[in-house]
Amino acid sequence: MDDMKRSNGEAQGNEVQKADSDFITERIKQRPINKVKLLRKTLITAAMAVIFSLVACLTFLLLEPVISNWLYPEEEPAPIEFPAETEEMRPEDMIADDSEMEEPAPPVEIKLEDEQIAKMLDNVTLDIDDYSAMYGLLAEVAKSAEKSLVTVTGSVSNVDWFNDTYESKDQASGVIVAKTEREILILVNYEKIMNAESIMVTFSKGAHVQAQLKKKDVNTKLAILSVEVDGLKAETIEAVAAADLAASSSSRAIIGKPVIAVGSPLGNGDSVCYGVVTSNSSSLDTVDSYYKLLTTDIYGSRDASGVLINVKGQVLGIIDNSHNSEDMQNLVTALGITELRRVIERMSNEREQAYLGTHGMDVTSDANENMGVPYGAYITEIEMDSPAMTAGIQGGDVITRIGERQIGVYGDLVNALAELKPEDMISITLMRQGPEEYMQMEVDVTLGILE
Repeated sequence: MDDMKRSNGEAQGNEVQKADSDFITERIKQRPINKVKLLRKTLITAAMAVIFSLVACLTFLLLEPVISNWLYPEEEPAPIEFPAETEEMRPEDMIADDSEMEEPAPPVEIKLEDEQIAKMLDNVTLDIDDYSAMYGLLAEVAKSAEKSLVTVTGSVSNVDWFNDTYESKDQASGVIVAKTEREILILVNYEKIMNAESIMVTFSKGAHVQAQLKKKDVNTKLAILSVEVDGLKAETIEAVAAADLAASSSSRAIIGKPVIAVGSPLGNGDSVCYGVVTSNSSSLDTVDSYYKLLTTDIYGSRDASGVLINVKGQVLGIIDNSHNSEDMQNLVTALGITELRRVIERMSNEREQAYLGTHGMDVTSDANENMGVPYGAYITEIEMDSPAMTAGIQGGDVITRIGERQIGVYGDLVNALAELKPEDMISITLMRQGPEEYMQMEVDVTLGILE
């Protein structure tokens, strides 16, 4: 019996040991991989990485200029300035006080007999070689001016009757008026490029570069173009120079003096003409402005452009034949550089022109003495809905003062406005004709913008 119990116990023990052994040797089966979830997580991770990269790049692009300007602030370019001309002396300024006058030295008289004069002239001989040499010198002056001249080409895309696209171009000669470390500024008649989709500038050495319209003036129809220096080769930059503006083109002393028309006086580029100034008494009637016209005896094209220079190579005027009368349409005429200086400087610095809305002229000595018209800026016409009209200024008024500035001629009024800004409020003193005499009045004017 005991043996049977022992056998049963051993059998049960062996079964337990076998069960334990089977548990220990059992293999653990791994959970199957969910490929859809894995692919989804991979795509999400990649998308987040791309989005993060885009956000980082965009943030860098937006903040980099700000940070760079903060760390390395860019200096403001110096304003373009042209040296002020020496004012011409008026007749009244030439009268000196008796106490300041010194006793003049007696003049030395030199008398020459007719025979002596004839003998001196006999020793002076001129031949064809001298004539050729003279024009050779003029040609050298014209050649030296080429470094300040450019050809401006405006291009416009159009569609013909057959729906084919073609490009039309118009050209004009321009002159370099300023050259800075950043840009080259060019003065040109903007009517040639008014509707241009692209503006190309060709320098004297043949380099072509795109230009941008910086500012234009509605009175003179002139514009300033800007060419970035970074887009030019070093040799091109060295080869060009700003034009030398003459000291004065308004003096009557230039009448009869030789001049050279360079640029496109004949309507085509690189043409040169010689002549003399025949008159500078005509003026251009424009609003709030005063420009003298220099006429010459040079026969040119009605579409002439370029500049008028003296024998020193200095610019006397900007060629513009659009203001010629019918009987002299082909004679080369130019806007005097004296009156253009302020306009060029204002456009070069992208300043707006203050607008009063007047047309005027000087009061002549005859009108002052015989008609009692006081000296000042005589107003001939007022623009409709202009600040002048709003303030009550009328045609026939004579403006004698703007603020504390005395106005003696219409040019003084123009110069005073050039120093003011749009939206400035000014006090104008004027003289208005009454039943018996001129009466003084004062009006306040808020200036507008000339557009």
